[in-house]
Amino acid sequence: MVEQHCPLVIDKRFNGPPNSGNGGYVSGVLARGFSGPAAVTLRLPPPLERPLDLVCDADGQRRLLDGERLVGEAKPAQLSLEVPPPVTFAEAEVAARRYTGFDNHTFNSCFVCGPQRAVGDGLRIFPGQVDDRALVAAPWIPDPSLADPDGVVRSEFVWAALDCPGAFAIYLEVPGIVTVLGRFEVELLAPVRAGARHVVTGWPIRHDGRKHFAGTALFDEQGTLLARAHAIWIEIPRPV
Repeated sequence: MVEQHCPLVIDKRFNGPPNSGNGGYVSGVLARGFSGPAAVTLRLPPPLERPLDLVCDADGQRRLLDGERLVGEAKPAQLSLEVPPPVTFAEAEVAARRYTGFDNHTFNSCFVCGPQRAVGDGLRIFPGQVDDRALVAAPWIPDPSLADPDGVVRSEFVWAALDCPGAFAIYLEVPGIVTVLGRFEVELLAPVRAGARHVVTGWPIRHDGRKHFAGTALFDEQGTLLARAHAIWIEIPRPV
């Protein structure tokens, strides 16, 4: 297979921080089409609204370039992750009322978890702590605009939904810090249907200096596991 180059522009709608792409969404775009679990490493904040170069290598790996600068890379992976039992949709609704991002959010226009985003524009996933457990949860009803003609939510939006709950799980144990996504390993297990009720959960795993590790999972209303993810979050200085 000869190396293939495809132009890619990340629309400003899909921001995380105000001037860069949401890490989960961009990772999902890079991994789109992989048949099994995939791992994406982000090297730079993904630029918005300008042409980037998506390179598919002969060995199946992918690289996203901004000129000569490596933004991110994707490759097939094997994901080993124990997922805590699901919570109910009603429990997730209660947890979402405890979402700390309502009062203090560094990136309050984030496509995934920004409370400033309107219904049908952002995902509006607001993960809050479940009782006194080291677990966050949020309800999610995917908007039809996120789905293909068959009503199945496109994979990059499932990746996005699995993103930010991991950060808010980390904040349970290390409050007051700011993190950005560094590495994301995701396994999609079953289709996610637009308009149906789902629950997203997140839990902290461990901390190593500026690196913080978390897991996330997506369930349908019956508690069936649809997707799971392991993330490494990188602590950064708080933006001024």
